[in-house]
Amino acid sequence: MGKAPKKKKSLADKVRKTKTSTEIKNNPFEVKINKKKFEVLGRKTKHDVGLPGVSRSKAINKRKETLLKEYKQKDKSNKFIDRRFGEYDTKMAPEDKILQRFAMERQRTHEKKDMYNLNEEEELTHYGQSLAEMEKFNDTVDSDNEAEEKGLLSAELTASHFGGGGGLLRKKMPGEQEEGGSQRAKSRQELIEELIQKSKQEKRERQVQREEAQELTEKLDQDWKSIQALMAHKTPKADRTDKQEEKPKLDEYDMMVRELGFEMKAQPSEKMKTPEEVAREERERLQKLEADRLRRMMGDAAEEKTPSQTHMSADDLNDGFILDKEDKKILAYQDGKWNIEEGSEKDEDEDDEEGESSQEEESEGEEDDGDGDEDEDKEEEEEEEEEGSSEEEDCHSDLDSEQESEEEGKGQKEKESGAKPRKTLTTEEMKAQQEAAKAELPYTFTAPESYSDLKDLLHGHSPDNQRLILARTQKCNHPSLAVGNKLKLQKLFGFLLEYVGELATRSPPELTTIDKLIPELYGLCQMFPEAACKAVQSALGDAAHSMEEVLEVKGRTAFPPLDMLVYLKVTALLFPTSDFRHPVTTPALIFISQALTKCPVTSLQDVTSGLVLCCLALEYVSLSKRFLPELINFLSGTLHLAVRDKTSTGYSVVPPFRPTGKCSDLLVLSDPESCKSWSKKTLPLSAAQHLELKTELDRDHHRLMCLSTCLDLVKRCCLLYKDLTSFTHIFQPISTLLSKHLPAQTYPVLLQEFHSEILVAISSAPVTHSALVFEKKKPIPLKLLTPKIVEVLDYGKKRGSTKEEREKERLKHKYKKEFKGALREIRKDSRFLAREKLSEVMSRDAERKRKVRELFGSLATQEGEWKALKRRKRK
Repeated sequence: MGKAPKKKKSLADKVRKTKTSTEIKNNPFEVKINKKKFEVLGRKTKHDVGLPGVSRSKAINKRKETLLKEYKQKDKSNKFIDRRFGEYDTKMAPEDKILQRFAMERQRTHEKKDMYNLNEEEELTHYGQSLAEMEKFNDTVDSDNEAEEKGLLSAELTASHFGGGGGLLRKKMPGEQEEGGSQRAKSRQELIEELIQKSKQEKRERQVQREEAQELTEKLDQDWKSIQALMAHKTPKADRTDKQEEKPKLDEYDMMVRELGFEMKAQPSEKMKTPEEVAREERERLQKLEADRLRRMMGDAAEEKTPSQTHMSADDLNDGFILDKEDKKILAYQDGKWNIEEGSEKDEDEDDEEGESSQEEESEGEEDDGDGDEDEDKEEEEEEEEEGSSEEEDCHSDLDSEQESEEEGKGQKEKESGAKPRKTLTTEEMKAQQEAAKAELPYTFTAPESYSDLKDLLHGHSPDNQRLILARTQKCNHPSLAVGNKLKLQKLFGFLLEYVGELATRSPPELTTIDKLIPELYGLCQMFPEAACKAVQSALGDAAHSMEEVLEVKGRTAFPPLDMLVYLKVTALLFPTSDFRHPVTTPALIFISQALTKCPVTSLQDVTSGLVLCCLALEYVSLSKRFLPELINFLSGTLHLAVRDKTSTGYSVVPPFRPTGKCSDLLVLSDPESCKSWSKKTLPLSAAQHLELKTELDRDHHRLMCLSTCLDLVKRCCLLYKDLTSFTHIFQPISTLLSKHLPAQTYPVLLQEFHSEILVAISSAPVTHSALVFEKKKPIPLKLLTPKIVEVLDYGKKRGSTKEEREKERLKHKYKKEFKGALREIRKDSRFLAREKLSEVMSRDAERKRKVRELFGSLATQEGEWKALKRRKRK
């Protein structure tokens, strides 16, 4: 069967289809109508009827106007902004815009033209005078005129120079007579030459007038002098001197001003040297001194530097010539009078005095045997300065020797330099010089690579020489002089710290040597703080670990040895103790607290070690005023050791002390009469390591010394902690012990003074705050089990809440609504931008595909033409 032919659509079908599409588009079921329960007069209603798609199209258009424009202009540096008047004003007609723009343009040009427009009606002035009424200067100006003739311009000169030259060719005035009708007019060159001749003639006339006036003035002066000699009345010389002496004295202010005018101006100071330059110069100086010592040790005589004559060419202009002495006279003003001093004579006298003093110092240096190394350094430096000064004088002395013989010139140099003739040394003097050089310390040292090297380097030397050796070692191995010197000096700090500990453990301990070496430790610590921190931390850590191990095994431990006490003292000297937390001083303070708490006191040596630790603890907290309960506890326990009757004390004693027992009477005097022979002495640090008390009298004296130290520490603690809130509670046991139990009347006067001062300080301490008590509050009742009834009505809304709660709920609801709306708009903006980006990518891809198709089409066309051409050639 064949297909039925298609019927043509009639016009009615087309209209019916269009109508159906419009009816579907405006479906009444999709129209949203906001109904109202009742009408309110005067209220404007919005969005009563909402057509489908209208709000969406508005939002899309708004995004196209705002978000799309921002996206298009993103990452663009140039913008064209139309700033024409009324361009975006839809309320103005085009004719009004054009008229307004024309008026504004005319106004701008009018203002620019009127800026420099000089109206004829206005009167021009110069310095308040009218230019029309000012005097006209027509005289010519000459460069050789006097001051009163300056500024006079003639009319001809003005017309020739300022009139453009037109005045020279002008016609004659009516008053001027013509010489003849047949006479030709003068050219411009001729007129200029006449003008020049005329100006020269006027100049000569003025010169002649000036000379005549000068001659007349001189003649009048001579006539006046002759007349004045007849008219003048000469006064005697005595009267003249009196009048001169009666001159008024200058005011102090004027004298001070004139003196300031003649004062010396500030001279530029020398450039500050960097630490690297200072270290380099110091090493060179030490190397030079060491070379000189080795030369003297080998027996070589001191080589006197002879003046070396430098070669001077015939073309030398001697630009660098410098005079050694200034022959200029010094001009000064003092007390209203001129004061002229001859600087050259003054300098010569000073040079002679310096030469004599340097010779005396040189002779004294030769007599010295070399015991004082620092004095030798100074003397050798002064000798080098003297040799340098003689070299400078020798360098310039050849200027005067051209007209004299060589021998006379040498004698004159010796006189000027003040040098003594060279004398030979005998064998005995040579041997003495060698021995003195051998006895001297070397000036250069290599940094020790191990602890044994340091001990070998310092072995057999006095404390001063050991410090000098370390100082020279640091100077010769400064970090700026070589690459590996920094590591060497860092190791040197650790070796030196270990050496200090070894000196403290010797019997007897070499505390004087330790005192001399501490400045070198401080210098190395300032140079390498991190290495010093690690070295001291390791020493403290080893001691703390050993103490903990002994405590775990035995339950008690002995007081730290003397080397550890020295380390704690060195730590307080090298590092800050006032920091709230420090990587070195904080562990050291904790170690001291543990020692004062865990180490039991069983002998007088333990009491001595504990008091040394108390001194160190007080030094650690003296700046920060940090409260240390272990310190107060140990001091009160030490005072408890001096109490005889311990039955009813009224205070408590805590470890490491015991209220009763064998070791609780260590500071009780065996004989009260020993107080009479006791004298105040400082507590020896060596007693913490080895204490030798042979007789009972020595023991009593040592007990009094410990009590004196303890009372002094208590007094210092009272002054340190007097501002604490709980000062009275802290020192109450000590106050009770001192006032009721300690037999102060039997002690020496010094201890009685300490006793009374401590009691006065404790009693006079201000009570700034009351004792801490619990705040009085109303008792909180028990929670009841009565349920809270909340009225709940329809739609699950809570009723009966307060106004603040309702407002809070309303704001929460509004916040959630706005937040959701903002999220919704952000998502819509993101989708809109994504669609725009996708459309741009699609358009770019379509354009690229179109161009590719066109390119392939053109290539295919070319290929067909080429094949056709090839076939034609074959045929």
